[in-house]
Formats: sequence, C-alpha cells, structure tokens
Amino acid sequence: MVRSEGVCKSFGRLDVLKGIDLEVMPGEVMCVIGPSGSGKSTFLRCINHLEKINAGRLWVNGHLVGYRERGGKLHELRESEVAAQRRDIGMVFQRFNLFPHMTALENVMEAPVQVRRIPRAKAREAAGALLERVGLGDKARSYPSQLSGGQQQRVAIARALAMEPALMLFDEPTSALDPELVGEVLEVMKQLAVDGMTMIVVTHEMGFAREVGDSLVFMDGGVVVEKGRPREVLANPQHQRTQDFLSKVL
Repeated sequence: MVRSEGVCKSFGRLDVLKGIDLEVMPGEVMCVIGPSGSGKSTFLRCINHLEKINAGRLWVNGHLVGYRERGGKLHELRESEVAAQRRDIGMVFQRFNLFPHMTALENVMEAPVQVRRIPRAKAREAAGALLERVGLGDKARSYPSQLSGGQQQRVAIARALAMEPALMLFDEPTSALDPELVGEVLEVMKQLAVDGMTMIVVTHEMGFAREVGDSLVFMDGGVVVEKGRPREVLANPQHQRTQDFLSKVL
C-alpha cells in the first residue's frame, strides 16, 4: 500500500528525513514512535504530499505520490492531480480542524459533496452512518464547540473516512486530548484496524501500538533506527537508542 525508498526532506539547512525506506502492506497497522523532532510527522505529511520530498520516491497504492517519472527524472504533478491522489488518503491531525460553523454531520458530508460531487441527500445519509460508526449518532446536529475534544476527534475520523480512503494516516491523534478522553478515540481506531483499514499511526500510546499494531517503527534523527513486531520491539529493543527512549516512556 505504501512504499518509501530513500525519502529525504530538508527545511533549509535542517535535514529532517535522511533516507527513509519503509513498506506498509494492505491491511497493515504500522505504528511510528520516537522523540519530538525525529521526523515522524514530516514523513506522514510527505505521504500525501503536504510536504514535497527532496530526494527518493514514495508510492501509495502503486502510484508515485506527487510526481510522474519520465526518463529517470521526476516531474511534479499539477495541484489538481495531487488533490486527486489525496482522495485515497485520509489524514487525522493532532488538532481536529473542524469547521466551527458546521454541525458534526455537515463537517462529515462536506468533502464528499464538494470534492466527489455526491448528491447532498446521499452524502447526508452516509455521514450519519459514519457518525454512528464512531459512536456519535446522537451528536449529528451538534457544533464543534458543543463537543468534547474526544468527540471532536471522532468527528474528524468520520470526516476522513467519508472520502472512502484506501489509507488512513494518524498524526498523534490523542496528544491534544485530556487523558480520560484518549480511550474513546483509540477504540474507534481499534475497530478500523479490525475492519482491515491500512493505517500509519504516529503515536505515544505504547499500549495501542502493542495491542493493535502489526509493525512498530522507531525513528530518531530523521532515520529509521529499528523496526519489528510491536511486542518484540517494546519488550526487547535491539538498539541502544531505542532502549534509551523506551526506558523513559514505558
């Protein structure tokens, strides 16, 4: 589903990603952990071309992301073509980014209506079903200001699912939540995993990674330091840097 070969990204003189090689199979849940500034979120943003890579190649579902290749050279796609690629990639951010003037239902149905040109009645029905799926069927007419942080994040997940993505990216989706609200968001993500959704999750929730993840990646300094099955990496990390990090968070 996702293949990354030698992906590099820099901001000015700061090298944030230094050659990321990873593969994510269809239906796999990959959890990415690491200290702040290690490049985790930047890598996620490169997958849907919110950040342009400086070197390497990224494929999603067999398609080169953001570029077409001719004669061994990359040529950047037009913005409309990039937007079309993003339709297959759902992304959930730390901050919920809901439209404050729209109800939960309107937030979820907006993209299918505006981007996919789905009739409003059909989009409304699908949005209602998605809110039920994330446990918020009774909050369809509520505005973001009337919802808790956990509820807002669940609306954000439903909104991403409304585009019927093949891949879901989660950028520390629980880090902005009060501790007692974290569980309700993780439960929705667990159910997505059970349903077979391909997911890449940047997270600090080690219990979620251990329980739900198929693979665990530890990043530091813009490189993949260690990768393996979550239970094995968490219980018996092979690299000293991974050991040092986990000793502080477990």
